[in-house]
Amino acid sequence: MNYEPVIGLEVHAQLKTQTKIFCGCSTRFGAPPNTHVCPVCLGMPGVLPVLNKTVVEYAMKMALATGCRVEGTSRFARKNYFYPDLPKGYQISQYELPIALSGHVNISLENGTTRRIGITRIHMEEDAGKLIHDPDRPVSYVDYNRTGVPLIEIVSEPDLRSPEEAGAYLRQLRAILRYLDISDGNMEEGSFRCDANVSVRPKGQEEFGTRTELKNLNSFRFVEKALAWEIARQKEALGQGEQIVQETRLWDTEKNRTISMRGKEEAHDYRYFPDPDLVPLVIESSWIKEVEKQLPELPDQRRARFMADFDLPEYDAGVLIAAREIADYFEDCLAAVNKPKLVSNWMMGELTAILNAKGLSITESPISPERLAGLIKLIDAGTISGKIAKIVFDEMAGSEKDAKTIVEEKGLVQVSDEGEISRIVDKVIESNPDEAEKYRNGRKKLFGFFVGQAMKESRGKANPQVVNELLKKRLDG
Repeated sequence: MNYEPVIGLEVHAQLKTQTKIFCGCSTRFGAPPNTHVCPVCLGMPGVLPVLNKTVVEYAMKMALATGCRVEGTSRFARKNYFYPDLPKGYQISQYELPIALSGHVNISLENGTTRRIGITRIHMEEDAGKLIHDPDRPVSYVDYNRTGVPLIEIVSEPDLRSPEEAGAYLRQLRAILRYLDISDGNMEEGSFRCDANVSVRPKGQEEFGTRTELKNLNSFRFVEKALAWEIARQKEALGQGEQIVQETRLWDTEKNRTISMRGKEEAHDYRYFPDPDLVPLVIESSWIKEVEKQLPELPDQRRARFMADFDLPEYDAGVLIAAREIADYFEDCLAAVNKPKLVSNWMMGELTAILNAKGLSITESPISPERLAGLIKLIDAGTISGKIAKIVFDEMAGSEKDAKTIVEEKGLVQVSDEGEISRIVDKVIESNPDEAEKYRNGRKKLFGFFVGQAMKESRGKANPQVVNELLKKRLDG
């Protein structure tokens, strides 16, 4: 039987506030264990939570950026469950009345298609602490620094139909969060986490199959691999007449498979009820309009502008807008040299290669936008060839010198003098009489050989266009 997967994702994004959601403790990552805590986030008797206004504004920004309806009235609830890293014995979250409902994002796939993925809801909640398990003894330690750090949970509709779509959706959400500057989206530090609900059903059937939940997936690659494995597992089980059990499963990164963790709890098992310490949150329409005015240009809008204003292919525009910092770097380059496609090529090629090799982000680039623009100016003016430009680029990456200085110091100016290049061309043809004869007898592919020899003879300095023109005249004449 032909089965299709049905996937829904629950994304937890940590917000970039200075303090926690209900107290004044710092949210800074990496502090010594249990140093960013107070009676409120530790759930001591008699304390009262006070809502952080910035958390609400950030949640509203994400809601508006994803087309959600910001609710005029929402409220916090207690989600009750016992776990050692939850000091109160309950988590303050939102349940029946979340801050935002009914949005969507559009995702672009590698085959060129676009899909609209619905967002059911966005709600605010506090994070739990972190358990650290001793590898040598049956002992666990608890770090409560993360307790009370503000999160928004973004719950998708079950609209995703493949691991590729799930990965594209997560990348789009993360890009929006970072464009809004409300979350750093750092998956390694746990500030962008994903739980996936996945089931399979016979193709064409409307009713959903029994789902399993994959917990705490902290990289795009793991999400896609875990979903692919779980989908295959469920298809195989159904094909053999087995029943799928509703449960929570974990991704085992060493064995590359999902493993059962526990039976899945339903919402009523958490015994939600309104938090008596927090009044309902009322948001005036004037506040929503004020926050809406603060929204920056978002990824899809920037992609469309790059294609319209700079005549970039859709692929280039997609790569450049993937992160706000990359798009900013591109536009900073254009402010110094108006050659969009040339800038795009160098950013996606040589610059990306060197950043990946050094493990750097675009904000840590050893070559500033202004210095890259200086190199592109020399290429565009014909001062240096593309081949020489790569040599100059490598030199720039290891020094503070600009392209012009390196070219002058190393004598790398491109040779365009026809007289000098003619002598090089004549020498190459005279040195390779057999190849010249074969070319004239129809082996036209040998033309590239002669171009290469001429560039080698000139040590890469000869203007390639002039070389091609003169070789054509000599060999075809």
